[in-house]
Parts: sequence; C-alpha cells; structure tokens
Amino acid sequence: MIPQLIDIEQAPWCVLPPGVHTATLAEVKSVFAQNHHRRKLFLGLLNAANALHVAGCKYLYLDGSYVTAKPNPSDFDCCWNPEGVKISLLDPVFLDFSNARQNQKNKFLGELFPFNFDAAPGKKFLDFFQVEKYSGGQKGIIVIDLTTESFTQLEEGFHDLY
Repeated sequence: MIPQLIDIEQAPWCVLPPGVHTATLAEVKSVFAQNHHRRKLFLGLLNAANALHVAGCKYLYLDGSYVTAKPNPSDFDCCWNPEGVKISLLDPVFLDFSNARQNQKNKFLGELFPFNFDAAPGKKFLDFFQVEKYSGGQKGIIVIDLTTESFTQLEEGFHDLY
C-alpha cells in the first residue's frame, strides 16, 4: 500500500514517508498515473518492469520525482535486484549507462540501475534513493514484487499514449 505523501522541509514537493513501501504496479498506476504525462511514464515503467521480470528479476525499487507530488516529472528512477536475473535474457539497455543513460530514457522513459551499484562513493542505489536530494532528509521508496504482477491487465487503457 502506498502511504500518503508528506511535506519535508526544503523539499520542493511532497514525498513518500521514510521507509521501503511495498506496492503493486496497479497501486502505482492508481496513485501516480494521474495525468497524460504521468500515464506515459507509467507505461515506460510497466515495460521496463515486464522486461526485468522476463529476465528473472524479482524486485524493482521505484524512486524519483515520479513518486512525489511533482505534477510533471521528467522521468522515473528505479533500481532492481540482480539476484536470479539471467543476463542472457536481460535487455542490454539495462546495463547501458552511457550518455547519461539516454538509451534507457529513450526506451523506457526512465533510468534503471542494479541496486547494488554505487550511486555515490560508499552508497548503493538502494540507500541513495532514500535520501531527498534538496534537503538531505530521509524519504521513502516503493518496492514492487515482480513475481506477483499481471502485466497484460495493466496495459489496458494505455494504447493511445504512444
């Protein structure tokens, strides 16, 4: 379940309260895909989640301005658990960090990192994503269990976005 967004000092938008909050893609869609632009980003997230699922990824962690009250976030940010992922089935774009991850943004409209990669010296993405970048305060992220998702149902109503 996605908790109510909270206001933290110096942050430009309300954010998730601190912690790792379990949610389904349907819940993410219901809470965050509330305008045309956000629905388009959600479809990119859905496609990325499905591609990771096919490769054997079990958990996807969602962050970025997409999971804030920002009306028109530029993209979404995710990190994913590489445990059990079959590299032979993984779309190579998930490991392409060149040109500021432009190929990921072109394909999925967001950026996706293995969660055990360093986001900053000594800080893995899973921890890095839980720090609000303007204030330095703690904020929350969403974890999605990809083993329990039904991707085809979630695509309904999104065919007109591309």
